[in-house]
Amino acid sequence: MADGLTALQDRLQHFFSDPGLLVRAVTHRSYAADHNERLEFLGDSVLNLAVSSLLHERLDSLPEGDLSKVRASLVKQEPLYQLALRLGLPDVLRLGEGEVRTNGRQKPSILADALEAVIGAVYLDAGYPAAEQLVLRLFNDVELDPALVSASKDAKTELQEWLQARKLKLPLYRVVGTLGAAHRQTFDVECEVVDLHLSERGIGGSRRAGEQAAAAAMLQALKARGS
Repeated sequence: MADGLTALQDRLQHFFSDPGLLVRAVTHRSYAADHNERLEFLGDSVLNLAVSSLLHERLDSLPEGDLSKVRASLVKQEPLYQLALRLGLPDVLRLGEGEVRTNGRQKPSILADALEAVIGAVYLDAGYPAAEQLVLRLFNDVELDPALVSASKDAKTELQEWLQARKLKLPLYRVVGTLGAAHRQTFDVECEVVDLHLSERGIGGSRRAGEQAAAAAMLQALKARGS
């Protein structure tokens, strides 16, 4: 574990004055009471500020509303998950046995949260300038394109607009099952497009997340059939 954290600091290009901060940043709540959720909360704010500054500088022709949409497309779960993979965070995550058994090291939500926690840890260790430089390095190879405005729509909004453009009825969502304890339920949600006799399902950690996953699956199915 120590070797893995040393290698991670090499990749971060930041060596911690307080190594305990990094240990906490890669500790999931399933592993210990001293976990990374408070660091994640802090890192989320630092990330948003740093990305906002980057976009303000690079996309100087975009209005405020479009800048917000581009930022949303960059700091959502999937891009952060990909950045976490590139950093090798799965190799150093501290997870409880249950999460290990369910392949928690590859779960996008856990990895995205851990990345934000690492950013928060760097902020506490060395201040905002160091954390901002980390964010700039992370996004150095990410193309900052105004076209990301359209990509920032969530799946439910995109599906609704797709159906409305074709004068079709809006989709229906229903929870078809739940798994897990009450405080950590997983929702299995079905999305149905009645006019097309199609239904798809998605799973998420909340009803809303399940609906988004089901809508994304429906969009993928519609694109696959060339509708």
